[in-house]
Amino acid sequence: MPYLTGCQFFAENGAGAQPRTPRASQKKSSINVNVAIAKTGTIQEPREYPGTTKPFREVSLRAQIEGRLLKLNVDVGDTVRQGQILAQIDDALLLTAVNEAQAELAALESEVAQAQNQVSNAKARKRQAQLEFEQAQIDAARFKTLQEAGAISQQEAELAQTAAATAQQNVVAATKQISTEEKAVTVAQGRVKAQQAVVAQNRERQSYALLAAPMNGIVLEITEPGNLITAGGEVLRLGDFSRVKVNIPVSDKELANIRVGQSASVSLDAFAGKSVAGQVTRISPEADAEQLKVFVEVTIPNSNGRIGSGLRARVSFAPTTSLRVVIPETALQGREGDTGKGKPGDGEESSEGRVFVVTNEGDKTQVNVRSVRLGTRDNDNVEVISGLQPGERFVIRSSKPLKDGDTVRLSVISE
Repeated sequence: MPYLTGCQFFAENGAGAQPRTPRASQKKSSINVNVAIAKTGTIQEPREYPGTTKPFREVSLRAQIEGRLLKLNVDVGDTVRQGQILAQIDDALLLTAVNEAQAELAALESEVAQAQNQVSNAKARKRQAQLEFEQAQIDAARFKTLQEAGAISQQEAELAQTAAATAQQNVVAATKQISTEEKAVTVAQGRVKAQQAVVAQNRERQSYALLAAPMNGIVLEITEPGNLITAGGEVLRLGDFSRVKVNIPVSDKELANIRVGQSASVSLDAFAGKSVAGQVTRISPEADAEQLKVFVEVTIPNSNGRIGSGLRARVSFAPTTSLRVVIPETALQGREGDTGKGKPGDGEESSEGRVFVVTNEGDKTQVNVRSVRLGTRDNDNVEVISGLQPGERFVIRSSKPLKDGDTVRLSVISE
């Protein structure tokens, strides 16, 4: 935090220096002080972490079949929409497989029709056998009556009974034949279903010859038409630039002050250092083995699509702690009547110190000593945890040693 910390005569008579005038004139002269207004701020300037921009998401569009790349409808840098046909692979072999599978399916469906016709014939034979059996039963009963009346011989009656039994066996055989033919139909229908699955599979494989965009994005890389593409081979790569991410390496010590969801400021060299507000979206669960640092992902919006990939970026984070009053170390005083700084050790928390606070009583401007609790210290400044409020005026330097209640005169550079 910029404070005005001195003037020409302070360079000659700094805090704690003895005046060069005689003691008599010292009592009559006023003590000149340089005064500042207490303000909140941060001890350290936000650190910047370098990185490069990348699309928020990358998708590799790969072939699901093997074949020669016939046509590519896009080029690097083109914008595509989800569902748009981007490329076509030669499907001649796949079309042949579909036709063969359909021909086999037609043959199997013909077998089903023949088996169903056999069932119909078996049922007709059973109906005929049933009618013959019923007639044989009637004849056997009539012949028995005639034989009992003595109109015919016993042998003729027995022949009629035998004919009725034979007709009954024919009915049973016709019933079994129907069951056999129905089973044959079931088997044939199963083969048809299996072949229908083969046809559907071949048709689906044929559909893989057309490659559609799985998302909205920009084409990053392509494979030139004419190349042989294997199953699983990359045809092109898409990037989603609706948002852009920057991965930055952070040491484990600095990682303690970063969390997911934390705000960040991203400065882009390609846009004259313009800063864009971003947010921490991911912290890698493991450190890089070579750099011994953890990568932190920061995401920034890119609704207009102007931010591309590979641009140099610098990321800084907003402070995670609340702002405190920050004063120059020169404002710290020692014992009353002594202008020693009494400063805490570097980075030490909760040290004690004293400052002179400026008050006005009528026409007089006086200073009062006040104890303050000090926090961390850096860049010749120190945090005040308690004892000094924002807006209060305090002494940075004085032309003479100060005591509690001294009347002072403000320098022209005082706030």
